[in-house]
Amino acid sequence: MALRLIAVLVVAAFALSGCDLWDRYFGPTKVPLPGERISVLKLDKQLTADPQLADLQVKLPKPYENPDWPQAGGNSSHAMHHLALAEAPTVAWSVSIGSSAGGYEQLLAEPVIAAGKIYTVDRDGTVSAMDTATGNRLWSTNLTPEDEQPDIFSGGLFDTGLFGGGVAVHGNRVFVTSPYAWVFALDATSGQKVWESKMPGPVRAPPAVSDGRVFATTLDNELVAVAEDDGRKLWTYTGESEGAGLLGGATPAVLGNTVVTSDSSGNIVALRAETGKLLWSDNLAGAARGDAIATMADIRGRPVIDREMVIAISNSGTLAAIDLRRGDRIWDKDVGGTQGPWVVGDFIYLVDNDDQLLCLSRADGRVKWAQALPNYEDPEERSDPIYWSGPLLAGDRLVISGSDAEALSISPYTGEILGHITLPARSHLPPVVAGGTIYFLSDDADLIALR
Repeated sequence: MALRLIAVLVVAAFALSGCDLWDRYFGPTKVPLPGERISVLKLDKQLTADPQLADLQVKLPKPYENPDWPQAGGNSSHAMHHLALAEAPTVAWSVSIGSSAGGYEQLLAEPVIAAGKIYTVDRDGTVSAMDTATGNRLWSTNLTPEDEQPDIFSGGLFDTGLFGGGVAVHGNRVFVTSPYAWVFALDATSGQKVWESKMPGPVRAPPAVSDGRVFATTLDNELVAVAEDDGRKLWTYTGESEGAGLLGGATPAVLGNTVVTSDSSGNIVALRAETGKLLWSDNLAGAARGDAIATMADIRGRPVIDREMVIAISNSGTLAAIDLRRGDRIWDKDVGGTQGPWVVGDFIYLVDNDDQLLCLSRADGRVKWAQALPNYEDPEERSDPIYWSGPLLAGDRLVISGSDAEALSISPYTGEILGHITLPARSHLPPVVAGGTIYFLSDDADLIALR
């Protein structure tokens, strides 16, 4: 009775005041408290240029034309350096690759290019090959099992279908990972299935291919190596299982006889590619503060192997350079991100979780420059956050694509924003370059070629 009396008195107090106080701060006509809003969680994370690097001049190797982009990250080590691209490319063609992102389902793999063909996989697991000159479709193959066809809610809020996977090309074979726990090999000319290999769990990250082996990582952090010729299992490495992780996954990096893989627990390990024997391991879990997503240690961006150095970044706030052979940390920095770094010459470029594009010294991780990126489609209302993908270095500029249906061109020397490219739809995938052509794949499953 006493509690009821207190509740009645409180309600009465609001009624006597005409409910002005309630409406002001909680009702449909609420007025925000005065003053500028600054996130206290970001006060100790924003990076600025190191004044000791003020006189350091950014010098990059000359651009070179890569004819192909055969797997995720460009090649097995994910180090593509400085690619060639015309100063002002224009749209050459645009085609639909099939089913678009929708509901909880997303396109998770950028296209790959080899021998004049570009290969894609859509939301429903259809792999397609298009001619790079014209965009004409050459063949399509649907790899969704017959007993796993989409239900009546497909594409909606209650969608229970699986999605993801990716493609890689080597020789005359197209290798495809599937969320239905398979790895497939297709004939690159016809799209016919050559072999299939059952995985211990769903695979959402694209595969890596090197020296006769195909590497695939499952959602349960198991790395499986299968033979390129017939799909037989060679070995399996079981990582640390995690209850939750970010959407998608990181393709392993391979150089020579070493494969570097990462998982949703923030672990990064180096294995012998022939046998799966553990060479070294590290953990990049950071001390990020904020919501549950910010504290996830998942390494979502692809690790890079560049000149005996592994560069990797975790979502929860650790960027590290690790000696490839010994596993010793060369340096680390409190930076979090979900995109793979781009390494070229003496510098590393990356997009961090604070919507900054950073240029860091490869030798010690110090910041040469930091460029703040637009972080909302409506800055005044602070609504519709923009998700940036990339960067990619081509033609003396960095290119990143955004979920606001725009791509930015940025100077790799100063961080100055040079220009904007309007895309037909928003995109959550980074661009790729091959043969002097840059390709964007939108969430609407539109593939756009500019040259």
